[in-house]
Amino acid sequence: MPISKNSATSAQISDKAALPTLAFEGAEHILSAWQDGLKPDPLLTVSQWADKHRMLSSRAAAEPGRYRTARTPYMRKIMDALSPGHPAQRVVFMKGVQIGATEAGINMVGFVIHQAPGPMLAVQPTVELAKRASRQRIDPLIDECPSLRDKVRPSRARDSGNTVLSKDFAGGILILTGANSAVGLRSIPARYLFLDEVDAYPLSADEEGDPVTLAEARSLTFAHRRKIFLVSTPTIKGISRIEREFEASDQRRFFLPCPHCGEYQWLKFERLRWEKGQPETARYVCEACDEGIAEHHKTAMLESGDWRATATSADPLTIGFHLSALYSPVGWLSWERIARSWEAAQGSDEAIKAFKNTMLGETWTESGEAPDWQRIYDRRESWTNGTVPAGGLFLTAGADVQKDRIEIDVWAWGRGLESWLVDHIVIEGGPEKPDAWAGMDKLLGRSWPHAGGAVLRIARLSIDSGYEAPAVYAWARKAGFGQVSPVKGAEGFNRSSPVSGPSFVDATEGGKKMRRGARLWIVAGSIFKSETYRFLRLERPTDEELSAGACWPAGSVHLPAWANSEWCKQLVAEQLVTVKTRRGFTRLEWQKMRERNEALDCRVYARAAAWILGADRWAESKWKDLEAQVGVVEKLSAISDQHSEESRQQALPSAGQVRRPVRRGRRVFQSSYMG
Repeated sequence: MPISKNSATSAQISDKAALPTLAFEGAEHILSAWQDGLKPDPLLTVSQWADKHRMLSSRAAAEPGRYRTARTPYMRKIMDALSPGHPAQRVVFMKGVQIGATEAGINMVGFVIHQAPGPMLAVQPTVELAKRASRQRIDPLIDECPSLRDKVRPSRARDSGNTVLSKDFAGGILILTGANSAVGLRSIPARYLFLDEVDAYPLSADEEGDPVTLAEARSLTFAHRRKIFLVSTPTIKGISRIEREFEASDQRRFFLPCPHCGEYQWLKFERLRWEKGQPETARYVCEACDEGIAEHHKTAMLESGDWRATATSADPLTIGFHLSALYSPVGWLSWERIARSWEAAQGSDEAIKAFKNTMLGETWTESGEAPDWQRIYDRRESWTNGTVPAGGLFLTAGADVQKDRIEIDVWAWGRGLESWLVDHIVIEGGPEKPDAWAGMDKLLGRSWPHAGGAVLRIARLSIDSGYEAPAVYAWARKAGFGQVSPVKGAEGFNRSSPVSGPSFVDATEGGKKMRRGARLWIVAGSIFKSETYRFLRLERPTDEELSAGACWPAGSVHLPAWANSEWCKQLVAEQLVTVKTRRGFTRLEWQKMRERNEALDCRVYARAAAWILGADRWAESKWKDLEAQVGVVEKLSAISDQHSEESRQQALPSAGQVRRPVRRGRRVFQSSYMG
């Protein structure tokens, strides 16, 4: 039916009448959205913010996707203590691995950018580690969280304020730096501090003082509004920063209920039990009812856990938390793996130290008490003078340069860093005497017969450059850096490696500067001295046990009968003591108990030479090659063909027994230091 003209006009009039209403409704919607935009974001805690906004990237997390505090329930109160509404100013967290502590610090960063903007300083042990943390942690945090992408402009934008070590955002800035950079530590006043792995910080930042003290000084202007988060796995008792901070806090422990009796307790490693050699049987034994707790109970136990203070804090504004890897969520680090790690660490003090630090979150006590020299003297052994016992597979030497002489000790090394003192040489004349260096040249060309029939030369000689360094560098250059390593001692235990380098240093000869410097290695003498003392304390097998086929413990130190009392006294001439710095901090320091300590220094340098050669990292095939080259394997094979296993064990030399089958059909390459 056709529409009339009047009808069309009526429809148009009706539409026009509705326009003001539609326009009003649209304006009201825009106004409402504008008003919503003016409202502040709801006040959240750090854990609530993480659950709502944090997305984990596959680049930085083993479990990518939305962050869930419920996965690590023990982190909730720690993160919430970092929130503005909590009264604590300093939060200390001493912990083991696989706990999620670093993620809590990253959540704090995201929370500050989005919810409580202000200047923030995040400190890693070194500037290089800070750059790595920026790329692997902070950049994924911003990229994966929509709420943060709008706050921090991309680094490719002009004048974005976004660089590797600096992130500008509305109302604040994030500076990442290393504890080794005093300039970075004093770059800005900071309301927020995230100090990660503080036990790996150097003792001083560019010789300007303790990095933690320097960093915290940047937050003083913010009085009661500051938040400081100190996190670390501990290291050595007496010098561990995180342990010192934790012991000054209220020392909170995470108590869990027993699924059998309901009794609350915090987890201790000594309550983890398993059948010897069967880590898969690991279970936790309740302190109250002695019932075994299977690991599948851990998830429910963690959900019901409760943080409880076990001490009174010296500062009410500082709270402390401790957590071991025993609390690691199911699927991360199991009790079976922890038990397996403990069994694997047996026989090695360094491995046990790493286990206590990383798994248990506990400090390691360095035993710096000097062994009794008389006991060492009485334990000397007899083997043919001038020969290398069967267990010794290569030689290194340590040279200590004195004003009027050069003292050298030659050590043989075997599997497990078992060692034998092979020779002690004194070259008369100071470093200014050409004859002294001529004597050193002869030493490098000398060889020592091995019990297996081969002859050995010094694989590497480490020489101290602390006295008359230019002369040492000049001789080392002529002798060749392939066999000679100038070394310089460094104090402290908190070094990433006991030996670092080599680095090129300036050297002069006759007043002329060389184009390229000598190759200098830095040696952490404290670490090798502690190791030597531990090795000297090892219990030796009895003659009856050796006759029955017992082996010497790894690291055993064998001294020959010709080592006199003076030499033995020099080997244990220092003691590890705890001293206080001028700033009131404590540190461990080796101090002389007698004037002469050349034997200990030479031992440290020879040990450093073994490290430089790579003996700490050699594969089984390398050791077998060395055994074949010195004739030990062939000798054992011949004995095996003629005698029973019992006879074969009795036929071995008493010093350094090697009882390993021959691997047939392998090519053996002659080492360059075989005579």
